[in-house]
Amino acid sequence: MFFPTSPVWIYQFTQGLHVTAGIAAIPLLLAKLWSVYPELLAWPPVKSLVHGLERASIALFVASSLLQLATGLINTYKWYPWPFPFRETHYWLAWVIWGSLLLHIAVKLPVIADHWRRRPARREAVGHTRAAADIGASGGASTEGGGTAAPGRWSRRAFLTAITAATGAVVVTTAGQSFSWLAPVNLFAPRKMGTGPQGVPVNRTAAAAKVTGLAMSPAWALVVRSGAATRSFTLDQLRAMPQHSYDLPIACVEGWSQLASWRGVRVRDLIAAVGAQAGSELRFTSLEPEGGYRIMNMPAGYSQDEKTLVALDLNGSVLDLDHGYPARIIAPGRPGVLQTKWLHSVEVL
Repeated sequence: MFFPTSPVWIYQFTQGLHVTAGIAAIPLLLAKLWSVYPELLAWPPVKSLVHGLERASIALFVASSLLQLATGLINTYKWYPWPFPFRETHYWLAWVIWGSLLLHIAVKLPVIADHWRRRPARREAVGHTRAAADIGASGGASTEGGGTAAPGRWSRRAFLTAITAATGAVVVTTAGQSFSWLAPVNLFAPRKMGTGPQGVPVNRTAAAAKVTGLAMSPAWALVVRSGAATRSFTLDQLRAMPQHSYDLPIACVEGWSQLASWRGVRVRDLIAAVGAQAGSELRFTSLEPEGGYRIMNMPAGYSQDEKTLVALDLNGSVLDLDHGYPARIIAPGRPGVLQTKWLHSVEVL
């Protein structure tokens, strides 16, 4: 898959939109299930082969949607109480949801086509008949057009208003982790802008990554390899190289993001020191002894971008240990989990 590096906020926007839309979908899905649950419990459960396919598609659609939204929400809190890998499962559940929805539409297509083939007058007559039946069943009360509901029942207008309000509330009180203009009303999202060391939130600390001793060692050096050529750069040598500053967002897969000012050595300048060309595919290794993102590959599109840095400073001061001291990667339009902290080596592939 191709990931563009421009505009620099592209991943910040798309991932923030992804997580915000997922949170908004929770009250919408619950409202839909509440409105149709009597149909889900209808008996007998299967009346024919076509009806069985319809029921199966709905069962799969509902189950996968609930699992997708529940695990996605829990992921934003970095809590994983399940044995399966979240990212791969989240990805494939999306295909299951699409497939089950398309299967349901295919099964119901004759009913849909029949509805749209009706003459307008016939549709109007059917509407009048249903309205009269609703009025008779409710003792004169009607819900058509959002009117007064029968005693003990919500009107359509009240139901839609409540769902709209609930959806708006969960979006407004959580989207501030992704979009700065909503940050003042971010009440429930797990991350808040402007918090953490140097004013930037932290997901994984140095203590959790077990790198404190190695990162703080005076003997630390960044190893850069390209074929048979190898060079080691101490922190002082990295700081002696041309330094560049850019304002880039750090944007994590959990949905939160934060714009920050980064300063360091361009990656393309660093690999040029071992004879490699800008635009080479690279592999970065962290000081972390273990972890799924200890080793990260970087496509050529990022390595050739002038804004991709081996960052040494953040917001005008030396990188905090929890932000990746002594050196980390920061690249435009790249997920935060791939912005490797506590760098150990760079290898040209």
